[in-house]
Amino acid sequence: MSYESWFNEFATKHKAIVDKLINNDFSKDEIVEYFDFDNMVKEENDFCPLYKKNKKCHDMEELNCYLCACPNFRFNDEGIKIYNGKKILSECEINNGEKLLAEDKIHQNCSKCTVPHHKSYVKKNFDLDWKKIMNRCNLNVK
Repeated sequence: MSYESWFNEFATKHKAIVDKLINNDFSKDEIVEYFDFDNMVKEENDFCPLYKKNKKCHDMEELNCYLCACPNFRFNDEGIKIYNGKKILSECEINNGEKLLAEDKIHQNCSKCTVPHHKSYVKKNFDLDWKKIMNRCNLNVK
C-alpha cells in the first residue's frame, strides 16, 4: 500500500468516526478522549489493524490515536529527495525517530516517537477535519 492510499483511507475512517461523534453532540474534549487507545480498541476495532491484536504502535501508557498519522510526518510515494543514491520516501519534519533502509528506498521509522499521541499535543493541533491539520503542516495531499 502506498503512503498516499494509506493516508486517504485513514482520513476517510477518521472522518466517519468524527462525524458520528459530532452527530452525538460530543465536545472537542470528548472527541479527543474518545480516541484514547483503550476506547478505540473497544469501540472502533476496524480503525487500525493493531486494534484486533490489542497492540499499541508506540510504547506509552496513555496513547491517543486522534493524530495517528503525525502532522510532522512527510511522505511522497515518488520520493522526497535522493540521499546517497537512495530515494527518501518519508521523513520527519522535526527530525525525530530514525531512518530505515528498504532495498533502494529510505523510510522514516516513527515507532519510538510519541509526540502526536499525547492528549495535550492533540488538543493544541485539533481540528475536526484531520486533513486540515496535515495541510497546515505543509503536507499537501489530495
